[in-house]
Amino acid sequence: MNSQENLSLSRCRRTALGVALMLAGNGLAMAQSTTGSIFGTAPAAQGETVQIRNTTSGLLREVPVDAQGRFSATALPIGNYTVSLQRGGQTLDARRDVELRVGTSTQVSFAATAASSDNAKSLSGVTVSASALPAIDVTSVDSRTVITATQLAKLPIARNAEAVAMLAPGVVAGSPAFGSAVSFSGSSVSENAYYINGFDTSNPLTNIGGMQLPYDAIEQQEVLSGGYGAQYGRSDGGVISQVGKRGGNEWHFGAHASWTPRSLHADTANTYYVSGSKRGQLYGRYAHNSSWDTDVSGYLSGPLIKDRLFLYAAYESERQQGSSVGSIDAPYKTQYAYKMPRWYTKVDWNITDSNILEFTAASSKTTYDSTQYNYDYATDTEGGFRSLGSPTKNSSKMGVLKYTGYLTDDLTLNVLYGKMRQVNYTDYPGYDPSKTYISGITSENPAIVGGNPVKSPQPFGYINAPGAANRTTNLRIDLAWHLGDHTLSAGIDNQVARAIDQGSLTSGPGYWWIYHNASNDPTAPIDPAHGVPAPVGYPGGGTGYYVSQYSYNAMASARTVQRAQYVEDAWQVNDHLLLKLGLRNDTFTNYNVNSEPYVRQTKPQWAPRLGFAWDVDGDASFKVFGNVGRYYLALPNQVAIRAAGGSLYTNHYYTYTGINADGTPTGLTELPPYHPVSPDGELGVAPDPATVAAQNLKSEYQDEYILGFEKQLTPAWVYGVKGTVRNLRSAIDDVCDTDVILAAAAAQGIDTSTLAPLKGCRIFNPGVANDYVLLTNAGTHQTVRVSNADYGFPQLKRKYYGLEFKLEHPFDGKWYGSFNYVFSRSYGNTEGQVRTDVSQSDISATTSWDDPALMVNSNGDQASDRRHQFKFNGYYQLAPEWLVGANLAVSSGAPKSCLGSYGYDDSNPDPISYGYSAYYFCNHQAEPPGRAGRLPWQWQLSANVEYRPAWAGRKLAFDLYVFNLLNQQRPTLLSYGWGSTGAVPTDSYDRVVYRQAPRYVRMSISYDF
Repeated sequence: MNSQENLSLSRCRRTALGVALMLAGNGLAMAQSTTGSIFGTAPAAQGETVQIRNTTSGLLREVPVDAQGRFSATALPIGNYTVSLQRGGQTLDARRDVELRVGTSTQVSFAATAASSDNAKSLSGVTVSASALPAIDVTSVDSRTVITATQLAKLPIARNAEAVAMLAPGVVAGSPAFGSAVSFSGSSVSENAYYINGFDTSNPLTNIGGMQLPYDAIEQQEVLSGGYGAQYGRSDGGVISQVGKRGGNEWHFGAHASWTPRSLHADTANTYYVSGSKRGQLYGRYAHNSSWDTDVSGYLSGPLIKDRLFLYAAYESERQQGSSVGSIDAPYKTQYAYKMPRWYTKVDWNITDSNILEFTAASSKTTYDSTQYNYDYATDTEGGFRSLGSPTKNSSKMGVLKYTGYLTDDLTLNVLYGKMRQVNYTDYPGYDPSKTYISGITSENPAIVGGNPVKSPQPFGYINAPGAANRTTNLRIDLAWHLGDHTLSAGIDNQVARAIDQGSLTSGPGYWWIYHNASNDPTAPIDPAHGVPAPVGYPGGGTGYYVSQYSYNAMASARTVQRAQYVEDAWQVNDHLLLKLGLRNDTFTNYNVNSEPYVRQTKPQWAPRLGFAWDVDGDASFKVFGNVGRYYLALPNQVAIRAAGGSLYTNHYYTYTGINADGTPTGLTELPPYHPVSPDGELGVAPDPATVAAQNLKSEYQDEYILGFEKQLTPAWVYGVKGTVRNLRSAIDDVCDTDVILAAAAAQGIDTSTLAPLKGCRIFNPGVANDYVLLTNAGTHQTVRVSNADYGFPQLKRKYYGLEFKLEHPFDGKWYGSFNYVFSRSYGNTEGQVRTDVSQSDISATTSWDDPALMVNSNGDQASDRRHQFKFNGYYQLAPEWLVGANLAVSSGAPKSCLGSYGYDDSNPDPISYGYSAYYFCNHQAEPPGRAGRLPWQWQLSANVEYRPAWAGRKLAFDLYVFNLLNQQRPTLLSYGWGSTGAVPTDSYDRVVYRQAPRYVRMSISYDF
């Protein structure tokens, strides 16, 4: 292209880019979308059109070029396209290999010289590679990372959605206590949303994790970390959205097999006590753990009817086997096996070029089976058979139907309806309900058992209902209309989630025996709030040893209904500036087992979404963007199991003088108050639904502010800087201090003697006034307002700020690289819906806000706080047959926690009977989160090499992956409990709970035809 042609194209971009944004800048380039958009400019001439053809399926869209030289095609299925400028049936110019990424808009522009009559003939049939297309999407105002199937195949990544999400800036791994869940920009792991082909697959019970596709069936994965439009909500963390592959006009099949051998798996580090009387002693001989993994998959795709009906089908079967040694508290060796079959089917019907119907079906199952053997720590030997494990079968199946109608060139309709069913089944082979489960065997009195604790004969601690399941339905209707300088969109987003027989209860006769060791402080009362004294002075309790009979029963069915409506205007103010002005209304209702609402949030909850994109130079080489938004989050169904159900949670305390051969205590002496006590009033009686939650309960919501820029440094490099601020404005948790409620009722003139006994915990909004409905003895209701000052709680606080720097080199036929660094801080007095420090996954029912004493000194660094994060991933084509890749993640350590007895002295060490590992004090010193120090920096380097031999047409590939190449096994979570009122902590304090997984090697072979 000569200099005059360059000038013409530059002018075309400058004058047309901005106004074209209004055509494609609508929220169709948005979160959880399954499509992309193409827009651009061409010289204005009568009768000109632009043809956009999918090179795989043959789908053809032809759109006019308007009088200003603008064209746009929205809601296009992702894939590769050829874009041609047409006049009178003749191709004047074309762009080939235009790749659409999900949720984004791609600019394609044609130079003025292409359409002149003098050049029309000479340019006929000419195609130009899309490599020269702009690398910056100047229509987006959000923060997203899109990983394609090509990148997934060339990078060393674990084969799951969360590992892919970890490539994005600001995403950190959550605690293994929550599975493989991740945290986005300071939010907790339960505040994310998962999607497959536009359907919400988030876990409806806990909202932790979600259903995922077979790895090789992923066409693109979108990771959205903030700033999405009004069309979508139900997340104030991040979004993980997978778009599956689809069939085309050619038949293809392929197969993949991978193997992770046990012999190339590094040993797991052993764990030792680092505190108390057992300091330096072995706690877990984990070096004996071993595992191996196999994964086999295949796919088939092609046309059922050419250009009209297409099929894609994939199947994956993963099997993981291994053996693990439990800690000294659970001295057993377990042989286990996981089977994880998954399948995915996609049918696309191009009814016409203006009407598309898509059907998605997918399934994901995980079965687990195990056998347990005795293990002797003293001799490091495996003993005889102990028991069969509890086989589990967890499955998810989904079906989704989606219609896209290009009703006119300016009007597009999308309708989606889907269902998902999850089944959670647990078997208990050989279960004997007459045997009692024994817990805390290392706390058995050594004067009775010597150095040989008596193990539990009951292998099953909790029992689940056999019919436990979840069901989700989702209906979306979206309409987008281009009108002058505006693209207007509106729609509804309705979801119903049902939990069926979820929960668990204590096994055996309905209770456990739990042994306790208070020998480091034997005179301290066990539970002063409920009148349980110290064991000293009672037979067998002189040295601080005692036992409790623990009962738990929490099973329930529940339902959550979420409805939303939205409107948005993408307004092109001028050639350079695009505004996105959106408003969303979310409403939520939670129902108990009797279909009675216990939380009703049906008044409008307005969530503004305001963003801008400024194309500074008008040629898509420099974008400044910003976004301000509010995001609401509903309570998942798990809350109903304990808060709105008739849950039971009690302990009955005794001292003892002997232990039977089956581990049950003998010589029992009942301790005052001589009956079971519950720390939060869960006594097995279902509450009146009106009394479960505060009457004026507000949903959890967060405000977010984003400002940044992206710029082409050179044609081969793009860099950017972005700042993000998040502020949690409202949260939901439970509070268990009933004395404050009764005192407030009395102060407001209510005769408290007329009130029925209060269940211990209520759902409320921390940090603000709450109105509670109280039940009277006569069965009527009384309302009382309790202010935050009445409680003595601090104001709710969770804040995040982050500054991101990124540098990217798109693949140029030789190499690809992505670098990013994030400096951030996450701080406040609440993590959110879960608690990482104590590994508590009771959603919005954590211990944090149970009582004001638990929140003293609570303001500090939160669990997801990583001050520094550096990530790099990329690959290099060494030769046509050889490729190498790398994935590096480096982050500063998470904050440590120390929770101990209450106060600066021993005057009231356990005011609410939560034990000596519950308060933000240690050794009589204030211990806000993070004051105890930081975990070490985390380094995770993985690498791979691929060989595609020319003799096989490069359709055959051999891959070798090494994960955690440097075999870093640094701790990711330490035991938090000081457990003492004195200067010497309990033995378990600061012990490693979780650490980085050791190095392992995966080998694979794949073939695509």
